Amino acid sequence: MTQLPNDGSGRAPVAIVRPTTSVTSGVAVTQKLVSAAVAFGNLLKGTFGPNGLDKMLYKTNGETAVTNDGAKIVAELLVKHPAAKAFVQLAESQENACGDGVTGCIIFASELMRESGVLLEKGLHPLVLVNGYIDAMQQTVEILTNNSKSVSLEDNQILRSVAATAMTGTSVESVAEILASLVVSAAQHVARSEEKTWVVDTELVRMAKKGTGSISDTKIVKGIIIDKNLDLEKLPRTLDGGKVVVFSCPLEIEKTSYDAEIEISTTEQWSSFMEAEEEILNHKAKKIIDSGAKIVFCAETVDARVMHKLADNDICVLASMEKAGAEDVALATGALLIDHVDSIDEETLGDFESLLVETFDSSEGLRDRIYLHVGENSGLITIDVCGGGGPASEEFVRGIYDALNSVANSIESGNVLCGGGNSHITAALEIKEYAESIAGRERLAIEGFARALETIPTTLIANSGNNMLDSLLELRSQIRLGKQNCGIDTDGKPGELDNVWECSDTILHALEAACETACGLLRVDQVISARGD
Repeated sequence: MTQLPNDGSGRAPVAIVRPTTSVTSGVAVTQKLVSAAVAFGNLLKGTFGPNGLDKMLYKTNGETAVTNDGAKIVAELLVKHPAAKAFVQLAESQENACGDGVTGCIIFASELMRESGVLLEKGLHPLVLVNGYIDAMQQTVEILTNNSKSVSLEDNQILRSVAATAMTGTSVESVAEILASLVVSAAQHVARSEEKTWVVDTELVRMAKKGTGSISDTKIVKGIIIDKNLDLEKLPRTLDGGKVVVFSCPLEIEKTSYDAEIEISTTEQWSSFMEAEEEILNHKAKKIIDSGAKIVFCAETVDARVMHKLADNDICVLASMEKAGAEDVALATGALLIDHVDSIDEETLGDFESLLVETFDSSEGLRDRIYLHVGENSGLITIDVCGGGGPASEEFVRGIYDALNSVANSIESGNVLCGGGNSHITAALEIKEYAESIAGRERLAIEGFARALETIPTTLIANSGNNMLDSLLELRSQIRLGKQNCGIDTDGKPGELDNVWECSDTILHALEAACETACGLLRVDQVISARGD
């Protein structure tokens, strides 16, 4: 395969690739891709569902992490196999689009590849298999769309169930009910109506790690939290409300662009020079004081003399903030970023309801935490995540982030599906009936697709320690008997799920993305490796 065959002309064959390059064709290609895909799926199966276990990740730099979040695990893996890399891209696509459902997406894609391997070895053509999968996927979308339940912004109970379901099996599951209420409140706060639909920008919900207390102490702040020490002890630490001004320029003597020398020969000249500087700084301070602002946020430095004058007038000053932090304050309070003190007017000022500065002990000494409450009109909302710091706190944030994205997607799409594998087993049973109407070989692929759908409930059963076959047969029977909300409960047994809902868009995107990835791999007829492996 590395040379063109001799055409009888007497010319030597032409090498088109390196001698070390290996080319795999035929059934061996299928085995290679299927084996990698199945291995990748098996890696994540044990973490799926409420009874899923965690993975300990030990990085090359010595850091460790314990998590069962599929997106986190996939992001940390160092993969080299092309099929495995395709699954990494699949996980990234699901995470970017929905923020949740990565593990289920990978498991389903892996099972599609397993079914493909069996059918291809029996002689089924890859394109027939691809066409069958695409047909089955179209039927699945139609089935799940018809079975979905409508949800609105005010359906608090269903939205809380969506949030709690997304947190099931994570480190925050023990306080899922408390956090679910906070997540729903945060999503509802940032939701806005556009052309008769709701848009929820999750970027307007900030996560702040407190590093102390219990996870159950987590709360939401309709405003922003800033971890920054105050520069002066006499700055006010509590304020009841008022105006806010946000600067993107320094509040000090402006430096010239070019170096210049000023020759001073007498004490009077020196005094005049200092008085001129003082007058400039006094002007800056007076403009701020006259504006009525009670808090000054500055992305640049603030001269100590200006800061003292403002503090003497009970004005809190935060200097040398990060530009992104200053922008967040402006967004939360409704203020405008201004680049000159003379630009202050009523339109550029923002509003706040209260300011509280708390001091905590940390490994680096005392640290200040500033709570800026803005109220119902806040452009941002912050979830103050309590609990221990380090990797544990990161896991808490990931669990809350998954729930937030699920709730936001549910509000935007307006539809939810029953969880616990109900939607997958329902679609699988209807697709099997649909396959009976297909006379061609595509029927085999459609039946394989249905079996792959059943791997979601069977994985939930297996991770709980129950018998997969018995429980799956019982689940099929209950669905056939008309129990529409029957699925796998937290004990891993089939039963009625009264209030377990998942975002329909998350499930549909996971199935469609997995099908596309599997079909893309099935179109491969040769694997060419420059490394020779």
